[in-house]
Amino acid sequence: MADGSTSLKTVKTTCAYCGVGCGVTGAVGQGRSVSIAGDVLHPANLGRLCSKGSALGATVGLEGRLLEPTINGKAATWNEATALVAKRFRDTIARHGRDSVAFYVSGQLLTEDYYVANKLMKGFIGSGNIDTNSRLCMGSAVAAHKQAFGADLVPGCYEDLDLADLVVFSGHNAAWTHPVLFRRMEQARARGQKHVVIDPRRTDTGEGADLHLAIAPQSDVRLWNGLLADLIRRGAIDRGYITRHVNNFEQVMAKLAEGDQSSSAVAADCGVAEVDLLTFYDLFAANPRTVSLFSMGANQSAQGVAKGLSIINAHLATGRIGKPGACPFSITGQPNAMGGRETGGMANTLAGHMDFAPEDRDRVARFWGAPDTARAPGLKAVEMFEAVRDGRIQAIWVMATNPAVSLPDSGAIREALAACPFVVVSDCVDTDTTAFADVKLPALAWGEKDGTVTNSERRISRQRALFPAPGQARADWKIVADVATAMGFDGFGWASNAGVFREWARLTAYENDGRLLNLSGLSALTPEAYNELLPIQWPVRDGKGAQRLFVDGRFQTPDGRARMVPVEPKGPAEAVGDAFPMSLNTGRIRDQWHTMTRTGLAPDLCRHAPEPYVEIHPDDALALGVKDGALARVTTARAEAVAVAKVSDRQRRGSLFMPMHWTDAFAPSGRANALVAPNVDPTSGQPEFKHTPARVRPYRETWKGFFLSRSVLTSLVGADLVWRRIPQDACQQHEFAGRGDAVERDALRKALTKGLAGELVTYEDPATGARRMAWVENGRLVAVLYMTTTGRLPPRDWLAELFAEETLSPEARSALLFGRRPGASVDSGPIVCACLKVGAKAVDAAIAAGADSPDAVGAVTGAGTNCGSCRPEIARMIKTFAVTPKEPVHVG
Repeated sequence: MADGSTSLKTVKTTCAYCGVGCGVTGAVGQGRSVSIAGDVLHPANLGRLCSKGSALGATVGLEGRLLEPTINGKAATWNEATALVAKRFRDTIARHGRDSVAFYVSGQLLTEDYYVANKLMKGFIGSGNIDTNSRLCMGSAVAAHKQAFGADLVPGCYEDLDLADLVVFSGHNAAWTHPVLFRRMEQARARGQKHVVIDPRRTDTGEGADLHLAIAPQSDVRLWNGLLADLIRRGAIDRGYITRHVNNFEQVMAKLAEGDQSSSAVAADCGVAEVDLLTFYDLFAANPRTVSLFSMGANQSAQGVAKGLSIINAHLATGRIGKPGACPFSITGQPNAMGGRETGGMANTLAGHMDFAPEDRDRVARFWGAPDTARAPGLKAVEMFEAVRDGRIQAIWVMATNPAVSLPDSGAIREALAACPFVVVSDCVDTDTTAFADVKLPALAWGEKDGTVTNSERRISRQRALFPAPGQARADWKIVADVATAMGFDGFGWASNAGVFREWARLTAYENDGRLLNLSGLSALTPEAYNELLPIQWPVRDGKGAQRLFVDGRFQTPDGRARMVPVEPKGPAEAVGDAFPMSLNTGRIRDQWHTMTRTGLAPDLCRHAPEPYVEIHPDDALALGVKDGALARVTTARAEAVAVAKVSDRQRRGSLFMPMHWTDAFAPSGRANALVAPNVDPTSGQPEFKHTPARVRPYRETWKGFFLSRSVLTSLVGADLVWRRIPQDACQQHEFAGRGDAVERDALRKALTKGLAGELVTYEDPATGARRMAWVENGRLVAVLYMTTTGRLPPRDWLAELFAEETLSPEARSALLFGRRPGASVDSGPIVCACLKVGAKAVDAAIAAGADSPDAVGAVTGAGTNCGSCRPEIARMIKTFAVTPKEPVHVG
């Protein structure tokens, strides 16, 4: 959809990041330039964007793009690559059977891509071995929905977040992971909406909540069971709703009666104060309009399905579902995780919310004309790569995801890929995973993709291309369809993405005798209508979508009744002990996304949390000798990582937190998921990213330094030291540290400076081990190297700014030697507002001068006035200042 009313082409599309599904407008300029704004007419975001969405324009360049197929590292034609992939998969199947091949796909794919990949694997290859990285995010929610509702059905909508009087965030740091929805709830809080946060960490979501329950890791089921028992005791359940619409209530009551559900016992088991627990009980009982949001904090657990069911049980028992402002609400993590779940991108589903029951399987086989359609589920993500490692899978095709970083025990994933006889990767950029590919296939990136995605509230939106395909890059659905045709299969000859979508919509309507996933109203779209399709929620009939599900109290079970499911709390899959006495929790941060292949291209997004860190409680840090800002070693039974220590009382005692984003390209020593045990929920197969026994110690570096250059260094890759790369506007910042001697430092210096040209400005002080070197060519700064063994290193921001200058001033040249900014020293502190580059010290100064709200701080500094993602952090800083007004402090 383009607006030709201005000189720029304006395209309406959908954001590339989380499951909110924000509408985006892109005003396309010359070359690959685009100005990004929120789409004020899109119902998911009404014009708002978060920091990541706002920075999309900085990520559409062609740096690092895959632009041609390669075979064993050498350029190939599409015909050659397609023929080889088809032959190797066909030969592998002939030699080892249908289940010897697999696809591992992604919530970054469009619905059309997912549909074609699933049709090929399950329908024509005849194996269930296609799974998606959405398994890592939402697998447990899918399983809980199916057990309770009869299908993977999300009952609520975003309007419920506006209407609710109470919102419970269960393992959901919405302020960072879904900031647009969080800002929407900020407005509801102004009218009195209450927030309860259930999270072992005091996140930005928890910091501003009415109640934060910092429960012990993996005690969620105990908490929610205790709530349900309390609701029953006080008569706050809806027995009429249960009688009419719910099964198994008596079985759940019997299971609860097996344990001590007193508030004192529950509080003790969960590690929270009893008074806080009772406050939660009172709030839940008093507010019929309650939405319980649950996300990866609940799902990423060996008890993830039980956690989801315990939340759903509380809502079914109180009749808080299918009503305005009342529902259990699983919030997805990726832009098209829902589309993948719908089309059958998960190994344990077939397609269109049909599973492997004989009648469902035969129905899908008839529709596809595929008599070999798979008859049984395939391998889920973790077990899929275990099969690759032990040789059961001989060929794997990875699409639009980076499992060498994102899966648990990622060192074992790399071993599996290295040993696999045939690895295909289709992606838009080189990643840690493409390093293992025999064949690399260049796919379209967000700025070129054209198709549909489904967000967390079941809303289908169009993603539209801003730019033509670069080089030889192709749409994922087309790549897969061509391979299917080359394998000798019919039914993959679509002329366009619109044709794929129509077939997918027809499948949802085919012999549909009650499945709620029904796109019959979209099954006859013309190409023009498909291009102009407006956001719409399914089910879609007669061109209209449904806002909420289960409004009539009927569910997609054989008898139309929901099912409560008895669940019981269990301990973690691996307990902490003497060797590994702490619990490691991994997750996301505000401004980064997955493995940084896109957000790492936007320098503004690399400032708020510029390098890997491990968050630890002050008491634990003191006992272990870990110092704030120094490097720390985090060790588990699987691996070791090194990250900057962040000492904070927002972290629970005995627990650690590490973000999961960093890769070999940015910080190979800081890869968190290499540490994570590959334990999974026995039903959903979702990994337990939220608990791995670990220990932490100081790294005790003997020297450190940094190198600023105009290009990304390759000489550091594989170096035996700790290094991190941080993109800046005009240069690349490389930080490093080591525990060796002068020989190690000198070897690094030679590697870094080899080939540098220009005038060398240098300073060296053997007494302190300080070395400062700068290269200037034609008046421009080329590179800067600083090292020290005992002293402090100067702030990097002013040095990075010098790379933007066409000609260095004499003062700047002198400053390079002295290691200080010319003129008065300015230290902005850690970045708070990435959009406008506002640091903590400016925010602290505004607060000290009387700014007592995020709006007031924004009026003075600009912070929080663009996307608003930093507003929760500003609110936290205001709260901190109120406690210690004489010493304004920025807390991590």
